[in-house]
Amino acid sequence: MFHDHDTGTLRLATKDDVFAIRALTRAAYAKWVPIIGREPVPMTADYASAIHTHRFDLLERADVLIALIETVLHPDHLWIENLAVSPDHHGQGLGRQMLHQAEHVARSCGREEIKLLTNRAFSGNVAFYGRAGFVVEREEQFKGGIIAYLRKPL
Repeated sequence: MFHDHDTGTLRLATKDDVFAIRALTRAAYAKWVPIIGREPVPMTADYASAIHTHRFDLLERADVLIALIETVLHPDHLWIENLAVSPDHHGQGLGRQMLHQAEHVARSCGREEIKLLTNRAFSGNVAFYGRAGFVVEREEQFKGGIIAYLRKPL
């Protein structure tokens, strides 16, 4: 667990956090529904199941979940399944902080690369990941849009 009075407390999730994970993710991705005409995949994910097979690092302030990063360890990289920041806390560097946490996890597990995907229509996300050092590996069609697969060597 990491504690910093300015940013909050970072801890691993437990099954008791599923409701808060779902609520934060739905709030964070809601702005994209009108852009793509449907709920993004993270809004419909089964977090009760994922909590058993994925790692969730949670950032809290005053016991309120404000950001999370969900990762899956693969043989040659760490996969970021979901990065979500509460809309009330945007612009505070929390997304970048959560990416740094993923980099720390990847390195501690002997991985030299992080990968993720995002919808090309999520222009703010694409720009954010670009500023963080991610590059597009490939793109493909998905549910009427284009998915960008991104990677970042560590």
